[in-house]
Amino acid sequence: MKKWLMTLAIITFAGVMAACSTPEDNEHNGHNEEEEVHVDEHADEHAHMDHSSSGEVPDELAVAENPTYEVGSKALITDGHMPGMEGAEATIVGAFDTYVYAVSYDPTTGGDREINHKWVIHEELADVGAEPLEVGDEVVLEAEHMAGMQGALAEVDSVERTFVYMVDFVLTTTGEEVENHKWVTEEELSPVEEE
Repeated sequence: MKKWLMTLAIITFAGVMAACSTPEDNEHNGHNEEEEVHVDEHADEHAHMDHSSSGEVPDELAVAENPTYEVGSKALITDGHMPGMEGAEATIVGAFDTYVYAVSYDPTTGGDREINHKWVIHEELADVGAEPLEVGDEVVLEAEHMAGMQGALAEVDSVERTFVYMVDFVLTTTGEEVENHKWVTEEELSPVEEE
């Protein structure tokens, strides 16, 4: 009986202590948890991006005739979509002529909306026909550049007709080798200066 009363007293005491904690304590603890989550979420916004790919392209994608950067040539990436990309020397492994889109979409896996993702090509969109889409159009993505991308409903932020390139390069931040990266546009490359 004494043991039972002692156990009851301990449980009651613990309950009273938990109930007596101040709102400031609870807010402070919650705030710390939020800060930790915030830091983890934004440590590398593109960690879920598949930097490399198999190199497969849609059958209907047109190979570029007389592209500025020929397959096998080198170019400097002047505008990158992820850390370590800008300033890297790229080797051109594919050159194509198509419509390219920047799109915003909610990943099918959940999480924050991807805003102005660069790039998705016309041939990676579902049921669109041959004509280009316009800014504001909605479309289902077939591309798999990032987790949660394939099958997502996207809104077109920009569209242009240009040469797009598949490239190999080494991230300037980590030294990671990236193969068959999709996609880099003509405007995001510049010639490599010869020594």
